[in-house]
Amino acid sequence: MPDSQRDLHGSGLGLRRALLGPLSSMAPEDVDFMEVAPENWIGVGGRLGKQFRALAERYTIALHGLSLDIGGPDALDTDLVQSVKTLMDEIDAPLYSEHLTYCAAQGHLYDLLPIPFTEEAVHYVAQRVRQVQDIIGRPLVLENASYYAQAHTELTEAEFIRAVLDESGAQLLLDVNNIYVNSINHSYDPIEFLASLPLEKAVYIHVAGHYDEAEDLKVDTHGTDVIDPVWAILEQAYQRVGPLPTLLERDFNLPPLEKLLQEVRQIRKLQCDCTQGSSGQAVNL
Repeated sequence: MPDSQRDLHGSGLGLRRALLGPLSSMAPEDVDFMEVAPENWIGVGGRLGKQFRALAERYTIALHGLSLDIGGPDALDTDLVQSVKTLMDEIDAPLYSEHLTYCAAQGHLYDLLPIPFTEEAVHYVAQRVRQVQDIIGRPLVLENASYYAQAHTELTEAEFIRAVLDESGAQLLLDVNNIYVNSINHSYDPIEFLASLPLEKAVYIHVAGHYDEAEDLKVDTHGTDVIDPVWAILEQAYQRVGPLPTLLERDFNLPPLEKLLQEVRQIRKLQCDCTQGSSGQAVNL
């Protein structure tokens, strides 16, 4: 599979349209890379398209999809995957990630729902992942998902994730906020769960904030600041996998850019603490 000419390293920030202006004027060293949902930028022209492509010339941009529906019953949307491949080539994106979930059943459901943790689902998802990888020409990177209702289980969640990655050749996007949210909602130890994941397949990390619906119910919103327990899980992750490229996700309730950059700097601090001053681990896919 071909390598991108750009690698992914350090600490990054999600590119949202509301941030196009502020991001275009920040110092180049403020972030190491950015991430976008490809569905939001495929075929976009005009002023927004020019602003996006100007940032893509300055920064490495990773793609994080929203609607691939890798575990759903509907036929795989190969037209979408082909469009993602075209965008990857256009901006030299080194990575395309998606959620290990389903989001469609005779139409889009506009939610990310858990796949049953079964052997049958492993084989089904792995076949669809391989189909995607044949089109994009590189490994698909799959994120451990947050969920609120327990799917049917024959395997543990970690066993399911490992089996899908092993059978498909996909890689892992380690979302530490999702680990924390699930640990509260499903009453398990987040560090033990982290250790049970196939961390040798991790190439990328997400960190984000969430909403406290109740003491025992957290909702993965990406709409608030990252809290200390989530930073602690990220620090534990670095101790296990090294300072992999890490993205701060913030989708709404956007504060001033400087506030977001403070959290990006916190990522950098933890990465540097992990390596005692190293610049971090690069990923070239």
